Amino acid sequence: MSEPQVVVITGANRGIGLELARHYAGQGCELIGVCRQSSDELSEVAKQVIDGVDVTTEAGIDALKTGLAGKSINLLINNAGLLQDEQLGNIDFDSIRTQMEINAYAPLRVTEALVPLIREGGKIANITSRMGSIADNDSGGRYGYRASKAALNAFGKSLAVDLKPRGIAVAQLHPGYVKTRMVNFGGLITPEESAKGLAERIANLNLENSGSFWHSNGEELPW
Repeated sequence: MSEPQVVVITGANRGIGLELARHYAGQGCELIGVCRQSSDELSEVAKQVIDGVDVTTEAGIDALKTGLAGKSINLLINNAGLLQDEQLGNIDFDSIRTQMEINAYAPLRVTEALVPLIREGGKIANITSRMGSIADNDSGGRYGYRASKAALNAFGKSLAVDLKPRGIAVAQLHPGYVKTRMVNFGGLITPEESAKGLAERIANLNLENSGSFWHSNGEELPW
């Protein structure tokens, strides 16, 4: 019998991260959930929970590496994120910095730290947003969120180029407008629907389409 696939998901304690955790656990994967504070729902499905992890800090990254020592990872999903709003004329630059730390720098920190554990043929999925698309921006605002997701897209593209020789594929994935706490549950699709679409995109990810930017519904998005 083959060994189960090892899947690591950040921000796995609720919302889209939790539904992805449920999906991969249901597929028989060894699901490892990473979060600042665990939940009963995550504990029910995860083989291992590494909580108390702030992925924006060196201490958090060290704790993550310690918790995963000796693992061979098949799939890393950088899902943890933060959405805040800023209006021109009253921009909170501390808010923008915080979103950059969580939405852009943290996935890069996590990926750099865990790349030695990702096996050849492994995959990395960065949960980004179409709001990070410059070409798609026709409504303005959301300065910190847009900029941080655009930065994540740029990081992900570079990771795809740098990791291709090692046989690791990378995707930037937009989950859709999902009914989660992040948007006060005002979205258009459920977390379950989003997770199903994201999992399909990840299943279809390979070295040929590595570096692409996809909607969970299969639409390729403009940069």
